Amino acid sequence: MAENEFKGRYDEQRELLNETFTAIGHKTELILSVGQLLMENGASADRIVRITKRVAAFMGIAEEKFHLHIMYTTLMLNISDERQSHTSFRKCVKHAVDMRIISSISKLSWQAFSEHYTMEEFQGRLKEISTRPRFYTEWQVILAISVACGAYCILFGCDMAAAIYTANCAALGKIVQIRCVKSGINPYVGISFSAFTATTAAYFAHFLPTQTPWQPIIACALFIVPGVPIINGLTDLLNTYLISGAARFLHTIMIVGGMAFGIVFSIGMFPVVDFTSLTMLPDMNYIIFAIAAGIGAIGFAILFNLPPRLLLAVGCGGALCVCIKFCLILELGFGSEVGTLAGAMAVSIIAVKAIHWLHTPMQVLIVPAVIPLVPGVLIYRFLFAMINIRDLTLEQLLSAMQSGMDAALIILAIAIGATAPNIFAHRSFARQDKEKQAKLLNEAYKN
Repeated sequence: MAENEFKGRYDEQRELLNETFTAIGHKTELILSVGQLLMENGASADRIVRITKRVAAFMGIAEEKFHLHIMYTTLMLNISDERQSHTSFRKCVKHAVDMRIISSISKLSWQAFSEHYTMEEFQGRLKEISTRPRFYTEWQVILAISVACGAYCILFGCDMAAAIYTANCAALGKIVQIRCVKSGINPYVGISFSAFTATTAAYFAHFLPTQTPWQPIIACALFIVPGVPIINGLTDLLNTYLISGAARFLHTIMIVGGMAFGIVFSIGMFPVVDFTSLTMLPDMNYIIFAIAAGIGAIGFAILFNLPPRLLLAVGCGGALCVCIKFCLILELGFGSEVGTLAGAMAVSIIAVKAIHWLHTPMQVLIVPAVIPLVPGVLIYRFLFAMINIRDLTLEQLLSAMQSGMDAALIILAIAIGATAPNIFAHRSFARQDKEKQAKLLNEAYKN
């Protein structure tokens, strides 16, 4: 690069750093574009605030002049000082999960400092991130999800024939969900159609030569489980982003409701056996646990568009958390809630160190790894009881309610374990970010 060209770039960045209200409208729109991309692709409110504040600092906007209000569907940004004020809004239209975008924007926010980006360069890189195609094709995602659900079925105690059939049913359900999205059908209705299709197909497994014909019904629709909204919702609430957290939990309830409606409608059509006869602790060795959980975690990582270089790390995380869970339950006699909490927390604590080795946000590593902990058997016991509630004795009703409460506690344990670093080390992370940011800013001003 020619010396004059570099000097021109650097002078422009120095002007942006020194004058908060230089090109304020352009700055605000870029910051909101960053926040919108993060919100629409599964970032927590705390991460959105930290990254947008970092971007604002790159643009010369001090933290005390930066005010971001986060709602699930709307972002409001105000930049003001004693003399001037500017406010803008941005709607968040869609809500999906794309870990690549979260990771890429986090890296971009640091590169903008260290490589002295101009506004045009930053905007160009941001556009490149938002328009870059996904790592995996639609059919690769369908294959990954189907294999993941088959692996989870093994964790529920099924044989290989049932696992293969589960994979086929899950693929069919995912295809229906994708077609509903492309047709513009309401997403919650599409989830109901998807769950109904997968569960109906899975019912016919009992006509096949398998010793475990009912486990496919439990595992075939697990690809719908809203793991990211649950974890993000709890994280937001714990960090006092109450509106965003409450909205995420409501979104989770709507997804689970749509999923439950499809499943209930399906198993209500057929003579399904009582799921209380299924054991929660299948008789397997830890090697099978580890392989099945690792495959399942990698399948969900592909669904979340995790970079291929991170798939092995996530698979190891999934295997670790499931082995810890079953070790505590089977060997030490702890309850499922304690085992689940310990497994999820172990992975999240390791991720605190792994993010420095792998150069990626913590959420990207944790969320796919804890999905294998979902209590499928308990959820289906509760759903089956609700369908047949008129025929239940008092003892059976109490057992059903206990299954529902146990399932809720285990899901809460997953969420708490996955968010443990944010709960206990939130201030430490924020302080480290500020120290690194201040160092880069000082270097920019010295030059």
